[in-house]
Amino acid sequence: MMFALFMLAVLAITGVIWLLDSLFWRKKRAADAADPVIVEYSKSFFPVILAVFLIRSFIVEPFKIPSGSMMPTLLAGDFILVNKFTYGLRVPILNKTFLAVDHPQRGDVFVFHYPPDPSIDYIKRVIGVPGDRIAYRNKRLYVNGQAVQTDYVDDYKYVGSGLNMVVTKRYQEQLGEVKHDILIEENGMAFDGEVEVPAGHYFAMGDNRDNSKDSRVWGFVPEDNLVGKAFFIWWNFDDFGRIGTKIK
Repeated sequence: MMFALFMLAVLAITGVIWLLDSLFWRKKRAADAADPVIVEYSKSFFPVILAVFLIRSFIVEPFKIPSGSMMPTLLAGDFILVNKFTYGLRVPILNKTFLAVDHPQRGDVFVFHYPPDPSIDYIKRVIGVPGDRIAYRNKRLYVNGQAVQTDYVDDYKYVGSGLNMVVTKRYQEQLGEVKHDILIEENGMAFDGEVEVPAGHYFAMGDNRDNSKDSRVWGFVPEDNLVGKAFFIWWNFDDFGRIGTKIK
């Protein structure tokens, strides 16, 4: 959000300088006089910044994954693309929808402004939509009273915080139309509870179920906090094989 605000400020400044030069300053210069440096830079940067601002605001925006809360789907260091159009067009900065397109569906991997601090962007998976009853008991997910199908895949190891080796198990979960992998630690901390998702809100969880602070901790994601749907990994400095991976 802060970067978008910075871009908007730069866009406004360069645009005003370009406009003032076109309307007033240029007329006072000799025909063969060079543009002042500030005018030259404004003319050069304004269209580029405008294009980037429009693309980031309404079409697609890049993000970097900072943690392992969405493992194994997303790894720390993945650079991803987020579709800004999927959930509707929103007024930049204010994030108010002015053209509704669609709503998050169960299984979507989505980016949103962290409810306790909207200046921070989070990425999780949509588990519950408005009206759903979500329960999590003994590391098993229930949606509207039905246990979500999970099938064991294999053991999974990764390096956690403090360079400690974490041993967990990978399962494939069927959430609506989406099949995706999740990680569960047999001895990990439990977040048992049951809630009903209110209107205009969503219940989010990380795929690394025992190492994710999500709706089980800080509550629901309001509609106004939505940013977009993650769909593509475009870069990873540590693992080139992940480049070009579709997010599911």
